[in-house]
Amino acid sequence: MTILDEAYRVAWGDLVYMKGNIIEVLLSSLVGPLLYLLAFGFGVGGSMEDPQGYVMYIVPGIVALTTLSSTFSTVSMKVLVQRLFYMSFDELLLCPLHISAIILGKALQGVVRAFISCTILVIVGWLLSPQIVISPWVFVLIIFAGLMFSLLGLLAGMITSKTQNLALFSSIAIIPMTFLCGTLFDSATLPDAVAFIIDILPLSPVSGLMRGLMLPDYAIDPISIAIMAVYTVLLYCGCYYMIKNNKC
Repeated sequence: MTILDEAYRVAWGDLVYMKGNIIEVLLSSLVGPLLYLLAFGFGVGGSMEDPQGYVMYIVPGIVALTTLSSTFSTVSMKVLVQRLFYMSFDELLLCPLHISAIILGKALQGVVRAFISCTILVIVGWLLSPQIVISPWVFVLIIFAGLMFSLLGLLAGMITSKTQNLALFSSIAIIPMTFLCGTLFDSATLPDAVAFIIDILPLSPVSGLMRGLMLPDYAIDPISIAIMAVYTVLLYCGCYYMIKNNKC
């Protein structure tokens, strides 16, 4: 409980900022996913034989995508700015806090942001496709994925030394995952070698699990859960190492 209490204290400032700017936060998190839904669901999907079926297919993918887009950039940029310009992250490291509390506290804003944004998208998706199943496990997956991608953002924010490096990382890692990891189409249609690489990227298991939970005709793959768990542990260990050894 001590670690959780400390984590909340670390996250308090970020949560207060998010509460005071909730409209801007929601708009920045939802405009992109809603545009994807409009452009691909009704634009591309409108030219298919079963437009409604494609809309239902991409809704879970866009929800999964939002767990990435609403967490990574927020956490990584905030940590980078706090490190390089305000030095407040260095001051945080000087406080008598558990390292785990610092990691969880900095990731908490991303998790909360992902949860709120994805909940809105789930409701919108259900209104567009009432066949979609909404269960408590969907929100558990959103929290799990939000934590994983927040840890990725935290690690990226600690490793990079300037904003250009962070933008480069987003270009070569985040943007490809946005379009290729089963969010808008089935990665099985790609060549086998490419599909294998894509399937082990962190967004792919989130997309697969989200469809397994939200669509009646899809099953849950336990391997996807294992992949997410491995990524979460590795990212946590990476963040722990950076802080423990004063590498950030």
